[in-house]
Amino acid sequence: MPHCQILLHAARIVTQDAERHVLDSASMAIDHGLISDIGTTDEMTRRWQADTCLNLGKSLILPGLINAHTHVAMTILRGLADDMPLMDWLNKRIFPVEHHLTPRLVRLGSLLGFAEMLRTGTTACTDMYIFEADVLEAAATAGLRCLAGEVVFAFPSAACPTPTAALEATRDLVSRYRGHDRLRVAVMPHSVYTTTPQILAACRDLAAELDLPLHIHLAETPEETRVCLKAHGRRPIDYCRNLGLLELPCSLAHVVDVTEEELAVLHSHNAVVVHNPSSNMKLASGTAPVTSMLKHGMTVALGTDGAASNNRLSIFTEMRRAALLHKLHTANPVSLPARTAFDMATLAGARAFGDPRLGSLAPGQAADCVALDLTEPNMQPLHNEISQIVYSATGMETRLTMVAGEILYQDGRFTRFDYPALCEEIHDLQHFLRKTAGLA
Repeated sequence: MPHCQILLHAARIVTQDAERHVLDSASMAIDHGLISDIGTTDEMTRRWQADTCLNLGKSLILPGLINAHTHVAMTILRGLADDMPLMDWLNKRIFPVEHHLTPRLVRLGSLLGFAEMLRTGTTACTDMYIFEADVLEAAATAGLRCLAGEVVFAFPSAACPTPTAALEATRDLVSRYRGHDRLRVAVMPHSVYTTTPQILAACRDLAAELDLPLHIHLAETPEETRVCLKAHGRRPIDYCRNLGLLELPCSLAHVVDVTEEELAVLHSHNAVVVHNPSSNMKLASGTAPVTSMLKHGMTVALGTDGAASNNRLSIFTEMRRAALLHKLHTANPVSLPARTAFDMATLAGARAFGDPRLGSLAPGQAADCVALDLTEPNMQPLHNEISQIVYSATGMETRLTMVAGEILYQDGRFTRFDYPALCEEIHDLQHFLRKTAGLA
């Protein structure tokens, strides 16, 4: 009889495998961070001997969700800049507060954000921010997967006085985390309106030199398009294509103000789009043409953006809002079904993250999974698992979050850090943060 470290039992498992199997009374064998086998509990208990048997009872197991665009440390700015248009939000409130941030503040805000993600079923994320070494330090503490890079601006940040310094910080991160199983690095220019052609070319060259992916905010609003046309004589996507950014493995956050011709360009370059429905709605940035992107055959993942422009870091929220938003936008109730929204949060997220081991539960895949409590009122009765995940679940039904076979959250307890102590530190920061935002 073969041996595994963990045999995980639950009422149902949503695999997201090629056949989209949903298994009743099912189990997974987990060994050295990977799934060794999956099947019915009767079959698996006959086939496997385990060090630990974990019976989750009336739970629904699904692949860990992937947040493909966020600024996780902005949890400490949550609620400081609500109900403002994007450019005012950035220039009048966010950038001035960020000027006063420190490595410690970013580390604490990041750990709080990772706690929120683990609590609501996210096991991997792509993060862009300042002091990104401290973001990755917090990710290492929390235990989830993180693709990160120091944000590159044309102007000084609290972390880096020049864009060259930001790129050198990214290079240092590559040296520090090369070969790490859960932490990886990308090149992250902020946007076309906060950089220059020379900066974007330097970002392109560093990504090519070190074989890194590139992540950027792109075509987020009509205002961005106007600024880009005035400064460079090109729309944002054509501007980036002309600079060669789209030749790299890249993921693009937002992509709201875009034409059908530009979508064809993005598809031809295999660019991944990260849709952020809550942030786009809150900032009134517009509605990304996701249904057109999908018709083009593009990969579209989901992101929360930061907690200052969303207030939540739950991909369950983004799945539901994506499905509902595009039904309303197209006046078609079948335009973005629950299955598509779930695929965006799992399989498409894995492509955005650049790790084919993620997004599904099958032999050889990473043992990254989430268990939802089926005894919660909003999870009953269970007629359709995918609809329940997308339309009924909030994320707070999560009772277990596992990455690489390691339990990081279970039934109210984070296994790698002292959550009550973290809350005390965050509470102590509130007056300082309100004062820097001009609210105290």
